[in-house]
Amino acid sequence: MRKLYAYFLGVMGLFFAASCKKEGFLAQTQTTNLSETTVFADSANTVAFLSNIYSNTGFSFNPGRFTYGPIGFQTPNGGLDAASDEAEVASSNGTTALAFETGTINAAVVTDDAYSVCYSNIRAVNQLLKNLPKSPIREFVKNQYKAEARFLRAWYYAILLKHYGGIHIVGDTIYNYTDRIPAKRNTYAECVNYIVSECDAAGQDLPLVQVGLSYGRASRGACMALKSRVLLYAASPLFNGKTLASGDVGALVGYPAYDKERWKLAEDAAAAVIASSAYSLNIDNSTPGIGFQQLFTLRYNTEYIFALMRGSNSDFESLWDPPSRTGKNGAFPLQGLVDAFPMRNGLPITDPASNYDPNNPYAGRDPRLEYSVIHDQTPLANRLAAGFLPVNIYTGNYNGVGEGPDAVRVGTRTGYYTNKMLDPNAVASDITHVSKRCWPLMRYAEILLNYAEAANEYEGPTAQVYQAVEKIRERAGLNPYQLPSGLSQDAMRKVIQSERRIELAFEEHRFWDVRRWKIAEQTDNIASMGMEVNRNGVAVSYKPFAVRQRNFRTAMYLWPFPQAEVAKSPELIQNPGY
Repeated sequence: MRKLYAYFLGVMGLFFAASCKKEGFLAQTQTTNLSETTVFADSANTVAFLSNIYSNTGFSFNPGRFTYGPIGFQTPNGGLDAASDEAEVASSNGTTALAFETGTINAAVVTDDAYSVCYSNIRAVNQLLKNLPKSPIREFVKNQYKAEARFLRAWYYAILLKHYGGIHIVGDTIYNYTDRIPAKRNTYAECVNYIVSECDAAGQDLPLVQVGLSYGRASRGACMALKSRVLLYAASPLFNGKTLASGDVGALVGYPAYDKERWKLAEDAAAAVIASSAYSLNIDNSTPGIGFQQLFTLRYNTEYIFALMRGSNSDFESLWDPPSRTGKNGAFPLQGLVDAFPMRNGLPITDPASNYDPNNPYAGRDPRLEYSVIHDQTPLANRLAAGFLPVNIYTGNYNGVGEGPDAVRVGTRTGYYTNKMLDPNAVASDITHVSKRCWPLMRYAEILLNYAEAANEYEGPTAQVYQAVEKIRERAGLNPYQLPSGLSQDAMRKVIQSERRIELAFEEHRFWDVRRWKIAEQTDNIASMGMEVNRNGVAVSYKPFAVRQRNFRTAMYLWPFPQAEVAKSPELIQNPGY
């Protein structure tokens, strides 16, 4: 387990070597010739050390998470969007995302970032907690920093838990190189209980929301929201009884016995966030659903509960913009996701009463579709010039213009580019067109959907369940936004799952949702599809085409532990099927 110790040392080493200009409390700070003693003897260095722990909170969310190529020259190739039925990888070069698409994921090829990044930052938290008492910082500030650190530790454990199931809980221990570092996994139940208890404890010493110069730090609301997410996952079919294995291994990957009361715990946790009245949806329907689109461009808003703070950036444009705007290496949306968006009247496109026209497939749709997916003729900001021009994804000729760099099978493998979270006024590789955005790691719409799902599973489709879902549909600009009355529990379950798919697309939810619902064998064993738009003057046709045969096997409900780690200790039991 010496590599695990090396991971634990990573954050300290990175901190000592960091050299960047300071851009707020989360930016790395210029540091040289530092030791653990000198770091915590200085208040500014102590704050910078905590900031470095924050800086990795979005690694799992990152849509450029998976890369290929030699060290130092890695090229992004999508994130968990590409590893799910949302999108297709940008390149056929081998990455973890592609291995999930093809069903070839195994312990030898899987990235170790979840294991290494999380344990490195957990060790950094423990170093901070150990040294914070002697740092020259006022006592009440120390209490807040301690609480923030405990939330961050819970955050990284929650990431480990959704990847692997039960993992080893380090507690407050800081291992030295000569120590025997245990790797025995705690049970799933023990991990859930630990994360929840850490959230509860941290929340007691944090403000409900952070404001002013502290905006972006962990808050009591963030503790409550993480608790909601963890308890929702714990109540879900993958973990709540009938786990992937039996006996001792079964207890590592879930609860061996089903308990309906776990849904009640999840319901209450989400209800507590709602009852706090600290958060609200960003609503503006002056143009239908524009509040949904604007949300992701706002640095300060009432919907983000926990976010990765960023300076001026074009993070998502650099990945998702089409080649004409110099974007590259982000995943491409699939037709299945496009088809999941209903019409603006709220009816699915498969409903004969929806007025869906396959010869004009993007007209009259849920406004969130336009704000999530770039299709042929979507207007997009020009690079290095004012104004907007349509993206030409078609084959053939339109208004005297033939195929260009953005065309299907030229710039995109599916006929689509991602529009979610893009700032309309930002463009990749253009320092004059940037965004002030931060990354939404937890937001209020998720909490409403968490509540609706848990309450529906525990009580059925109550008025409160309807209200939670309809708030999101109303903000989206659906008309009417109301759901049909008298839905059964199963029908409401399908509505909630559909709303999560489209509202939370490209935000690191779909990959985990289909697993915890235990439906990935249906959603990921598919022939994924794209769309070819052919234009010949004014004539236009739409032709779906096959992109890739996707494969899923039962083992893929959880990630494999990296083989290099399993080989070091017989205590680290590999997940079933690997």
